[in-house]
Amino acid sequence: MRPAVIARVFGILLTVFSLTLLPPIGVSLWYDDGTHIAFSVAFGITILTGLFMWLPVHDLKQDLRTRDGFVVTSLFWLILGSFGALPLIISTQPNLSVVDAIFESISGLTTTGATTITGLDTLPPAILYYRQQLQWFGGIGVIVIALAILPMLGIGGMQLYKAEIPGPVKDTKLTPRIAETARALFVIYIILTVLCGIGYWWAGMTVFDAVGHAFSTVANGGFSTHDASMGFYAHNHAIMAIAIIFMLTAGINFGLHFFAFSNRTLKHYWKDSEFRFYIWVTVVACFIIVGYLWATGTYNMQDSLLHGIFQVVSIGTTAGFGSESFAVWPAFLPYVLLLVGIMGACAGSTSGGIKAVRVMLIMKSGLRELNRLVHPNAVVPIKVNRKIVPDRVTDAVWGFFAVYILSFFVLTIAVMATGENFVTSFSTVASCLSNIGPALGDAASHYASVNEFAKCFLILAMLMGRLEIFTLLVLLTPAFWRH
Repeated sequence: MRPAVIARVFGILLTVFSLTLLPPIGVSLWYDDGTHIAFSVAFGITILTGLFMWLPVHDLKQDLRTRDGFVVTSLFWLILGSFGALPLIISTQPNLSVVDAIFESISGLTTTGATTITGLDTLPPAILYYRQQLQWFGGIGVIVIALAILPMLGIGGMQLYKAEIPGPVKDTKLTPRIAETARALFVIYIILTVLCGIGYWWAGMTVFDAVGHAFSTVANGGFSTHDASMGFYAHNHAIMAIAIIFMLTAGINFGLHFFAFSNRTLKHYWKDSEFRFYIWVTVVACFIIVGYLWATGTYNMQDSLLHGIFQVVSIGTTAGFGSESFAVWPAFLPYVLLLVGIMGACAGSTSGGIKAVRVMLIMKSGLRELNRLVHPNAVVPIKVNRKIVPDRVTDAVWGFFAVYILSFFVLTIAVMATGENFVTSFSTVASCLSNIGPALGDAASHYASVNEFAKCFLILAMLMGRLEIFTLLVLLTPAFWRH
């Protein structure tokens, strides 16, 4: 590990991130809400820190090594989240503690969507806009965005990209050059955001709400400008339908979107094994949830369809918007939704969770073992998109799954040790580790009542989920630090 190289990268990234504090200043001045001072101070602190780190080593022309990439990727989310919390700490509204502000900031950047803030409808517009913007940048991955800039500054970026992009097969590149790849993803991301925003506005949202909700929908983040979340617009079926369409779209591998934009075709979507699996799981979950809501008389058929499908898509893509509080739904339904959210959507999308392709590979691997019990000498390859999956990938998926489950139980026990009850601990860890947002128990509406020690563990869970666990845990292995 080379501290000078890492300091240079952190300096550039913090300087770039400081520029994201300028739009909220403009929003504050436009609405005259008085928060521009907090954002200006936060901007000054962030850019000065970035320049302080970058200037002494700006002449350094060394590329990042793999180990440096892991350190930068892991620590940057924590550092970025801490600096992103500055406006929330400095501003008198919403008057958050340091832990709550960092929790809110990291929840935004990791697109988790868990919030400690109540009374959103009365908050200054600039604070509301800033929360939505945090999720938008988190969705594409601030580091991936920076990869379009870093190569021009003489820093190689492949190692960061390898550490950041979600999914089991991380070396697959959309285009040969990393900067081109990042730009291509960013352009598609912007196009989807603009289309989503226009759709919301056309369906009846104000311009402010349309922009804010487009940010958090395409990022599959789940922050809203209203306490009722999307339930504020539940009477407007057009808005709900647009949200469902764009949450599903953002849950698809962006590599497929890239192919669609490049080749002007949609046929390849259904040919993709993971996409088909993702759609089938969503459809089956919708049938279960909608059918049970209607059968138990919770809602009439129309409302069962509306809330059932919306919540399956929202939780399944780990967006985490709420049309209704699913925590009070009957029997097993809240846990079915959490289970769907733990799986998440496709790898290479803005979703969290284990990812559909991993769950699919685990299921295929399990079926192969059953076949081997019946036919011990049979050679049964596992295939994805008609290609044989190497055992190395399958082993990595099983390893990820094992560490995920172990992390889940350890963190649940840690949160319980702080004094939270089992349902709250279990659901908040599941939600944060999978970057879903909503939970059950005392955190059903918001996380404000969760104690601060528990929030520290949940911050760790959000970071682990965003970095796919291994990226963070590899820093704890003695082998990583040996030369």
